[in-house]
Amino acid sequence: MFILYVADQAVSAAFYRRVLAAEPVLDVPGMTAFALPGGAQLGLMPEAGIERLLPGLRATGAQHSRAEVYLWVPDPAAWHQRAVDAGAFELSPLAPRGWGDRAAYSRDPDGHVLAFAEPLKG
Repeated sequence: MFILYVADQAVSAAFYRRVLAAEPVLDVPGMTAFALPGGAQLGLMPEAGIERLLPGLRATGAQHSRAEVYLWVPDPAAWHQRAVDAGAFELSPLAPRGWGDRAAYSRDPDGHVLAFAEPLKG
């Protein structure tokens, strides 16, 4: 499971419901989790929760990109558009990348980078 620290669990859960077009597999106070393509899970934990769990760790605000979620998905343009429609800020449209993928980038409401990609057909 990958866990993103978020300012507001309910707001982030609503955003990812729209982006992933899925309901969470877990949704309790302190953690919302979604199944991701390929079998991993994405967890959303309130910043205050991680600061309580690990004293001394300070979660930063949304103005900082703290993590990137890079997903290989069918039709990355549709996934990217769904993220933008849900309120993500577009960083870069779908384009060929030098490492052999086509990928589109956006930033979620907490400042995490989202990338939706597919391998270039060669």
